[in-house]
Amino acid sequence: MSKNRGVVYTKPGEVQVQDIADPKFENPRGGKIEHGVILKVVSTNICGSDQHMVRGRTTAPAGMVLGHEITGEVIEKGSDVEMLALGDLVSVPFNVACGRCRCCRETNTGVCLTVNPGRAGGAYGYVDMGDWIGGQARYVMVPYADFNLLKFPDKNQAMAKIMDLTMLTDILPTGFHGALTAGVKPGSTVYVAGAGPVGLAAAASAQLLGAAVIMIGDMNEARLSHAKKVGFVPIDLTKHDRLGEQVAAIVGEPTVDSVVDAVGFEAKGHGGGDQPAIVLNQAMEIIRPAGAIGIPGLYVTEDPGAHDKAARTGNLSLRLGLGWSKSNSFHTGQTPVLRYNRQLMTALLSDRLPIAKIVNAKAISLEDAPKGYAQFDQGIAAKFVLDPHGLLPKTA
Repeated sequence: MSKNRGVVYTKPGEVQVQDIADPKFENPRGGKIEHGVILKVVSTNICGSDQHMVRGRTTAPAGMVLGHEITGEVIEKGSDVEMLALGDLVSVPFNVACGRCRCCRETNTGVCLTVNPGRAGGAYGYVDMGDWIGGQARYVMVPYADFNLLKFPDKNQAMAKIMDLTMLTDILPTGFHGALTAGVKPGSTVYVAGAGPVGLAAAASAQLLGAAVIMIGDMNEARLSHAKKVGFVPIDLTKHDRLGEQVAAIVGEPTVDSVVDAVGFEAKGHGGGDQPAIVLNQAMEIIRPAGAIGIPGLYVTEDPGAHDKAARTGNLSLRLGLGWSKSNSFHTGQTPVLRYNRQLMTALLSDRLPIAKIVNAKAISLEDAPKGYAQFDQGIAAKFVLDPHGLLPKTA
């Protein structure tokens, strides 16, 4: 195993690629792990959720190794690992889950009850999610491997589609979860807030589920242009703040069947300032009576960078009475990736969903991660995939 290197959060606005410790079969709370594996990381993606930490909008400590979107090859395994072999190529759900607690048994792996002493739910390289070391690195340890890992059935076939399959760790299941919990069905009209990678994955998932019209709203011209290029109807939110009118100009009425919030707590209002509840309030305005709102966009319990005092502790000014009066459904929380990733893998391997093209995946070296973070923060219409070992196909 060569020297380990990883992407480390150093201070608000900055990440560095540094030498980091080699992974060990150890629990962050102490004790040896025999149910884990060590992976040689083949691909690991930069996520919008990582940006929240890097911008200083969470309580993430300096020195944290980032990264929760991991695909890799098994190079070591603990004595309790029975279903995996050395050399297997696997997808790692961003959820760390034990497979044994009540929530895991009910496939609610996003809120595993045992892997994080602070709250329900664990993740790699993420604030308040159990101190599991992140995977934007050359090597990483994954616990509860038999339960957590999705093995690709044909390694050569998987490497040929690796730029698609790398999206199984988070954004594709997250987008699918958003669309599914928003009630998307054949013939649905759908509005997706946010034309970043998760928003595009939600739109692609809505298409897979049979939606008739899929609109994506954003203020970023480049992202809207890309959304149109890959087949979705863009809505430019800089034009005015009357979303219902823009929806009506497309579908003939100011309402839709389903809304997906792929923005979360760093939402901006029409004037450009922070309005953390704006997407949810607009969703309640345009959703039809008895319609559903899927909320894969991240909302936090603590936001030290918020301009509003209440928002610093996750308190938002919601027009909940409007949603209540319309009998709307809301679904929030971390996506339970294991509920969807096997079926979505089959869709990718069967050429049903060109997700890498849809999110405009770009492979860059691990050492170029700081540049990728900076460009992503500036709103580039791309999804950066880090290549720690030079194994990925070159992208333009």
